Amino acid sequence: MIPLVISEPQEPVPPGKPVHPRAVEDLIQAEFEGVALSFRFFWGHRPAAGGGVGASCLSQWLASAFTVDKRRYATAEHFMMAGKARLFGDDDALETILAAPDPGRAKALGRRVRGFDEAIWERHRYEIVVAGNLAKFAQNDRLRGFLLATGDDVLVEASPLDAVWGIGLSAGDPRATRPADWPGLNLLGFALMDVRAMLRS
Repeated sequence: MIPLVISEPQEPVPPGKPVHPRAVEDLIQAEFEGVALSFRFFWGHRPAAGGGVGASCLSQWLASAFTVDKRRYATAEHFMMAGKARLFGDDDALETILAAPDPGRAKALGRRVRGFDEAIWERHRYEIVVAGNLAKFAQNDRLRGFLLATGDDVLVEASPLDAVWGIGLSAGDPRATRPADWPGLNLLGFALMDVRAMLRS
């Protein structure tokens, strides 16, 4: 459970006022101030039926290639793992990650990056994921349209298996709509909301 630290609101906040949360604590504070939050859950990367764009486009693993600095990335997961290799100066790992046939393999290769330091990674991982997703959504009109159409919904990766990038709970768990009860950080959800704000500006 996320530690509950709430400060007194400085002035009344109208219910339904849009928020731009950067952490779970921001959501807890918003609820305390009377903001009615709307949650948009996602998990998994299987394309929507009929070839349409659905919540699966929010996944790091969705097959949607994009280019940054003349390098092609098959998925946002490839970009994240390549960013890890760059951060620690492992050029060999970088090339094998870029050539990985799928995001699962890219993730596995990312775990083998030489010189990895968890504390350093924690300081840089969020900005890397934001950069990758900004390129992914900016370069694909359909994906960008879906993300912008989420409005001011709180984007939540409802992965019961991931308490860092997700909330550590499934969408059907009664705690999923109570941020104070999330065991996870939902970093991917917050990164996507940052990207959404950037695409609007």
